Amino acid sequence: MGIYIIRDKETGQTLVASSRNVYGAMNRAQFELRLRSHANKTLQAKWDRGGPDRFEFELVELLKEREDSNFDYGEELRTLEQLYREQYEQQAGAIR
Repeated sequence: MGIYIIRDKETGQTLVASSRNVYGAMNRAQFELRLRSHANKTLQAKWDRGGPDRFEFELVELLKEREDSNFDYGEELRTLEQLYREQYEQQAGAIR
């Protein structure tokens, strides 16, 4: 579980996302982009124009497992995603 970003190396813009299976989500995003079927049409258009070398995928934070079986990982992921979104969007903007 964690937070990852997709960064456009030309513009610095980022797409921040979270997943309970962060490695799988990053692989799925790359797969969808290669198949030209990613849900984010702006990201897909940039990928189509610039190719995979234009982008980097970065894992920014992994969640640690908690001993508390009632811990709300979903809420933790949403909170962290929002914090990272604010941080990265202030730097160079978001891929929307």
